[in-house]
Amino acid sequence: MQAFATGSMALNRAEAAELATRAASGDTTAFEALYSANVGRIYALCLRMTSNVAEAEELTQEAFIRAWQKLDTFRGTANFSTWMHRVAANVVLSRRRKYARERERTVHQEDLSYHASVGDRTNRSATVDLDEAIAKLPERAREVFVLYDIEGYQHQEIADLMGIAPGTCKAQLHRARQLLQEALNHDA
Repeated sequence: MQAFATGSMALNRAEAAELATRAASGDTTAFEALYSANVGRIYALCLRMTSNVAEAEELTQEAFIRAWQKLDTFRGTANFSTWMHRVAANVVLSRRRKYARERERTVHQEDLSYHASVGDRTNRSATVDLDEAIAKLPERAREVFVLYDIEGYQHQEIADLMGIAPGTCKAQLHRARQLLQEALNHDA
């Protein structure tokens, strides 16, 4: 995990666009510079969306692999970091959809144990760390909360990314905020 948390160098829009153009032409050194400048933020997004260090590390790498494969689609109309952020969000959401499909195929109708109880608050310490409270949110509510309140996406963008209606996105955000408020008030 330390490799993801180390300092990132800041690139302005023009520098990032130049590096992306060079990387799209096969310049691995340019891509390494883009990686170094963005890996911390991408890892943080993956970690917030998954609440799992190992999975976040794996998804961070997968996001950069996907970015390398799709560099020719980067047009420079947005900052590279914004484009990379969207690639990473799509990677995380794609993984979630893949696992959901696999779970549907393997879980029997009678076996409902995979549904975690949101209300299980018996083993909580006196103080709750906000990150811990976010990590305990139901998966879809957590993803919407992270994308909207932390990363600044709009409801329509999130709806498009997740394949849901904007109204569903708003409802999930409301649910996440309520659950966070309950968790934080419970321990106050």
